Amino acid sequence: MAIELNVAAESAGERLDVLLAEPLGSRSRAQRLIVAGRVLVDGQTVKKNHRVGGGEHVAVDDSPEASEAPAADAPVADFGVAYEDEHLIVVDKPAGVVVHPARGHREGTLSQALAGRAAGGDDTWRAGIVHRLDRNTSGLLVVAKSEIVHRGLKEALARREIRREYLALVEGRPPSRSGTIEAPIGRDRRVRILMSTDTDSPKDAITHFEIERALPQATLLRVRLQTGRTHQIRVHMQAIGHPVCGDHEYGRSDLYGLQRQFLHAARLAFAHPVTGEDLDLASPLPADLAAALEQAAG
Repeated sequence: MAIELNVAAESAGERLDVLLAEPLGSRSRAQRLIVAGRVLVDGQTVKKNHRVGGGEHVAVDDSPEASEAPAADAPVADFGVAYEDEHLIVVDKPAGVVVHPARGHREGTLSQALAGRAAGGDDTWRAGIVHRLDRNTSGLLVVAKSEIVHRGLKEALARREIRREYLALVEGRPPSRSGTIEAPIGRDRRVRILMSTDTDSPKDAITHFEIERALPQATLLRVRLQTGRTHQIRVHMQAIGHPVCGDHEYGRSDLYGLQRQFLHAARLAFAHPVTGEDLDLASPLPADLAAALEQAAG
């Protein structure tokens, strides 16, 4: 498959291998493809330490390496639909589904399941995708069906006019009933596959939270994203000493019978980019998280 993207202005100055680490699954794989001449910037091969400029066009020949060849009977991603019209679709994504292809997840992704149904954006490999959820985070995300709707939703997201609320069960209890975490996030200095507030490439990140339910040794929070950095809620909760329960990367995975982080995109509210209608959509807790919440309640 081919990956094509245009470098956003805010990414100017970033190393090319770092920029490609997420879509390709790792920085080391990005470096291998760059060295092999399978990455072109404005039609030219570059070195792996190339620093991108805003507006540059990056094209990647991402055909699977021999060890990554997908199975012929790879499954199609399953998902629910909270809202759909001729302009957009609001997907209710189950845990375990990857939003778009990356190393180790070549098939069975949400973007592939939406092929022919979604459209818009500069990146052909994730057509229509406006924002994303981690593989093991469930809940709502909006997908465009045309370029004009994709552009309108991305602009609304940038203006912070799309309200994204999550339910997160965290360890312990924050000292106040509500609060705001404002701490820049980027790749961790030591463990490059993780995000962190301890980083050499910080980007502004703001998370708001309020207590939904206090439990004996945990707290159910309603969390609202003001920005949308990778792993933002998980990193910010860890940073204030209240990691998300069940999070094997940023917390503890052996809590309340959880097989994944207790994080669910429960509400999505925005003005329809075409009709102007106010959409306010909700997704109930999946069965596994509801069971964990009951166990945490004792």
